[in-house]
Amino acid sequence: MAYTENQQFIVDRINPQLTDSHWQDWRWQLRNSIRTVQAFEKLLNIDFEAEERAKIETITEKFPISITPYYLSLIDREHFREDPIYRQSFPNLLEANIAEYDLCDPLAEDKDSPVPGITHRYPDRVLFHVSNTCSMYCRHCTRKRKVGDLDYIPSREVIKSGLDYIRRSPEVRDVLLSGGDPLMLSDDYLEWILAEVRDIP
Repeated sequence: MAYTENQQFIVDRINPQLTDSHWQDWRWQLRNSIRTVQAFEKLLNIDFEAEERAKIETITEKFPISITPYYLSLIDREHFREDPIYRQSFPNLLEANIAEYDLCDPLAEDKDSPVPGITHRYPDRVLFHVSNTCSMYCRHCTRKRKVGDLDYIPSREVIKSGLDYIRRSPEVRDVLLSGGDPLMLSDDYLEWILAEVRDIP
Protein backbone atom coordinates (compact mmCIF):
# COMPACT_ATOMS: atom_id res chain seq x y z
CA MET A 1 0.00 0.00 0.00
CA ALA A 2 1.27 3.47 -0.83
CA TYR A 3 0.75 5.88 2.07
CA THR A 4 -0.16 9.49 1.46
CA GLU A 5 2.46 11.99 2.60
CA ASN A 6 0.51 12.72 5.79
CA GLN A 7 -0.04 9.01 6.52
CA GLN A 8 3.67 8.30 6.11
CA PHE A 9 4.48 11.24 8.40
CA ILE A 10 2.25 9.80 11.14
CA VAL A 11 3.32 6.18 10.61
CA ASP A 12 6.97 7.23 11.01
CA ARG A 13 6.14 8.75 14.40
CA ILE A 14 4.05 5.82 15.61
CA ASN A 15 6.26 3.01 14.35
CA PRO A 16 8.36 3.15 11.16
CA GLN A 17 8.06 -0.67 10.92
CA LEU A 18 4.25 -0.53 10.88
CA THR A 19 2.75 -2.92 8.35
CA ASP A 20 -0.01 -2.13 5.86
CA SER A 21 -2.21 -4.76 7.48
CA HIS A 22 -1.98 -2.91 10.81
CA TRP A 23 -2.79 0.46 9.26
CA GLN A 24 -5.80 -0.98 7.44
CA ASP A 25 -7.09 -2.87 10.51
CA TRP A 26 -9.89 -0.89 12.16
CA ARG A 27 -9.14 -2.58 15.49
CA TRP A 28 -5.53 -1.40 15.32
CA GLN A 29 -6.79 2.09 14.48
CA LEU A 30 -9.04 2.08 17.56
CA ARG A 31 -6.33 0.69 19.86
CA ASN A 32 -4.00 3.44 18.71
CA SER A 33 -6.46 6.31 18.88
CA ILE A 34 -4.99 9.62 19.92
CA ARG A 35 -6.46 10.59 23.29
CA THR A 36 -4.06 13.21 24.65
CA VAL A 37 -2.96 16.67 23.58
CA GLN A 38 0.67 15.55 23.81
CA ALA A 39 0.12 12.66 21.37
CA PHE A 40 -1.73 15.02 19.04
CA GLU A 41 1.22 17.44 19.10
CA LYS A 42 3.79 14.69 18.61
CA LEU A 43 2.06 13.01 15.68
CA LEU A 44 1.27 16.26 13.85
CA ASN A 45 4.59 17.87 14.83
CA ILE A 46 2.91 20.94 16.30
CA ASP A 47 3.43 22.75 19.61
CA PHE A 48 0.76 24.64 21.48
CA GLU A 49 1.78 27.43 23.82
CA ALA A 50 1.77 26.27 27.46
CA GLU A 51 -1.28 28.40 28.36
CA GLU A 52 -3.30 27.14 25.39
CA ARG A 53 -2.28 23.52 26.10
CA ALA A 54 -3.42 23.86 29.73
CA LYS A 55 -6.81 25.24 28.63
CA ILE A 56 -7.25 22.46 26.07
CA GLU A 57 -6.38 19.82 28.69
CA THR A 58 -8.99 21.31 31.03
CA ILE A 59 -11.62 20.91 28.30
CA THR A 60 -10.59 17.29 27.62
CA GLU A 61 -11.18 16.43 31.28
CA LYS A 62 -14.88 17.14 30.69
CA PHE A 63 -15.16 16.32 26.97
CA PRO A 64 -12.52 13.72 25.98
CA ILE A 65 -10.60 13.65 22.74
CA SER A 66 -10.29 10.57 20.53
CA ILE A 67 -9.25 10.35 16.89
CA THR A 68 -7.84 7.40 14.95
CA PRO A 69 -4.45 7.68 13.24
CA TYR A 70 -6.22 7.44 9.88
CA TYR A 71 -8.48 10.41 10.59
CA LEU A 72 -5.53 12.29 12.06
CA SER A 73 -3.71 11.75 8.76
CA LEU A 74 -6.47 13.66 6.95
CA ILE A 75 -5.61 16.88 8.80
CA ASP A 76 -3.61 19.46 6.87
CA ARG A 77 -0.63 19.89 9.21
CA GLU A 78 0.46 23.18 7.64
CA HIS A 79 -2.93 24.84 8.18
CA PHE A 80 -4.33 22.66 10.95
CA ARG A 81 -6.32 25.37 12.73
CA GLU A 82 -8.48 25.91 9.63
CA ASP A 83 -8.74 22.21 8.80
CA PRO A 84 -12.31 20.83 9.06
CA ILE A 85 -11.22 17.44 10.50
CA TYR A 86 -9.12 19.23 13.13
CA ARG A 87 -12.06 21.44 14.02
CA GLN A 88 -14.38 18.43 14.20
CA SER A 89 -12.06 16.37 16.40
CA PHE A 90 -9.95 18.73 18.50
CA PRO A 91 -11.16 20.84 21.44
CA ASN A 92 -12.00 24.47 20.81
CA LEU A 93 -11.29 26.85 23.67
CA LEU A 94 -14.87 28.14 23.34
CA GLU A 95 -16.10 24.78 24.68
CA ALA A 96 -15.05 25.99 28.13
CA ASN A 97 -17.52 28.90 27.89
CA ILE A 98 -20.75 27.31 29.08
CA ALA A 99 -23.39 30.02 29.33
CA GLU A 100 -26.39 30.07 31.66
CA TYR A 101 -28.75 29.30 28.78
CA ASP A 102 -26.65 26.44 27.35
CA LEU A 103 -28.29 23.05 27.76
CA CYS A 104 -26.54 19.91 28.98
CA ASP A 105 -29.06 17.87 26.99
CA PRO A 106 -29.84 20.14 24.00
CA LEU A 107 -32.25 17.68 22.36
CA ALA A 108 -34.01 16.88 25.66
CA GLU A 109 -33.40 13.17 25.12
CA ASP A 110 -33.21 12.42 28.84
CA LYS A 111 -36.73 13.82 29.33
CA ASP A 112 -38.05 11.34 26.76
CA SER A 113 -36.19 8.35 28.20
CA PRO A 114 -38.62 5.90 29.86
CA VAL A 115 -35.84 3.36 30.57
CA PRO A 116 -32.04 3.58 30.29
CA GLY A 117 -30.92 3.50 26.67
CA ILE A 118 -34.27 4.38 25.09
CA THR A 119 -35.47 7.74 23.79
CA HIS A 120 -39.17 7.60 22.93
CA ARG A 121 -40.17 11.00 21.62
CA TYR A 122 -42.45 10.08 18.72
CA PRO A 123 -45.28 7.56 19.20
CA ASP A 124 -44.22 5.05 16.54
CA ARG A 125 -40.42 5.05 16.90
CA VAL A 126 -37.68 4.81 19.48
CA LEU A 127 -34.00 5.62 19.53
CA PHE A 128 -32.09 2.72 21.10
CA HIS A 129 -28.72 3.83 22.50
CA VAL A 130 -26.63 0.65 22.37
CA SER A 131 -23.16 2.22 22.75
CA ASN A 132 -21.59 5.44 23.97
CA THR A 133 -18.31 5.03 22.13
CA CYS A 134 -17.21 6.27 18.72
CA SER A 135 -14.02 5.98 16.70
CA MET A 136 -13.77 9.77 16.88
CA TYR A 137 -15.32 12.11 19.41
CA CYS A 138 -16.86 14.98 17.45
CA ARG A 139 -16.78 18.35 19.16
CA HIS A 140 -20.27 19.27 17.90
CA CYS A 141 -21.91 16.06 19.18
CA THR A 142 -25.19 16.70 20.99
CA ARG A 143 -24.42 13.68 23.22
CA LYS A 144 -20.86 14.63 24.08
CA ARG A 145 -21.88 14.86 27.73
CA LYS A 146 -22.20 11.06 27.58
CA VAL A 147 -19.64 9.97 25.00
CA GLY A 148 -16.47 8.81 26.67
CA ASP A 149 -17.63 9.54 30.22
CA LEU A 150 -17.66 5.87 31.22
CA ASP A 151 -16.66 4.55 27.82
CA TYR A 152 -18.52 1.32 28.26
CA ILE A 153 -20.66 -0.92 26.13
CA PRO A 154 -24.08 -1.33 27.79
CA SER A 155 -24.52 -4.71 29.45
CA ARG A 156 -27.02 -7.27 28.22
CA GLU A 157 -29.20 -6.34 31.20
CA VAL A 158 -29.40 -2.71 30.03
CA ILE A 159 -30.11 -3.82 26.45
CA LYS A 160 -32.73 -6.32 27.69
CA SER A 161 -34.43 -3.51 29.61
CA GLY A 162 -34.68 -1.52 26.36
CA LEU A 163 -35.93 -4.56 24.46
CA ASP A 164 -38.57 -5.22 27.12
CA TYR A 165 -39.75 -1.62 26.81
CA ILE A 166 -40.07 -1.99 23.02
CA ARG A 167 -42.01 -5.26 23.47
CA ARG A 168 -44.44 -3.49 25.83
CA SER A 169 -44.95 -0.67 23.29
CA PRO A 170 -46.87 -2.15 20.35
CA GLU A 171 -47.20 1.29 18.74
CA VAL A 172 -43.45 1.26 18.00
CA ARG A 173 -42.77 0.23 14.41
CA ASP A 174 -39.32 1.79 13.95
CA VAL A 175 -36.26 1.11 16.15
CA LEU A 176 -33.19 3.21 15.39
CA LEU A 177 -29.94 1.86 16.82
CA SER A 178 -27.75 4.71 17.94
CA GLY A 179 -25.02 5.59 20.37
CA GLY A 180 -22.21 6.45 20.09
CA ASP A 181 -21.68 4.28 17.10
CA PRO A 182 -23.41 0.87 17.06
CA LEU A 183 -20.76 -0.37 14.61
CA MET A 184 -18.22 -0.15 17.44
CA LEU A 185 -19.90 -3.22 18.94
CA SER A 186 -18.61 -6.69 18.17
CA ASP A 187 -20.38 -8.43 15.28
CA ASP A 188 -21.79 -11.07 17.64
CA TYR A 189 -23.13 -8.54 20.13
CA LEU A 190 -24.67 -6.36 17.41
CA GLU A 191 -26.23 -9.42 15.74
CA TRP A 192 -27.72 -10.48 19.09
CA ILE A 193 -29.35 -7.03 19.49
CA LEU A 194 -30.65 -7.04 15.90
CA ALA A 195 -32.00 -10.58 16.25
CA GLU A 196 -33.84 -9.62 19.44
CA VAL A 197 -35.36 -6.56 17.74
CA ARG A 198 -36.35 -8.59 14.67
CA ASP A 199 -38.13 -11.12 16.88
CA ILE A 200 -40.45 -8.49 18.34
CA PRO A 201 -43.89 -8.89 16.65
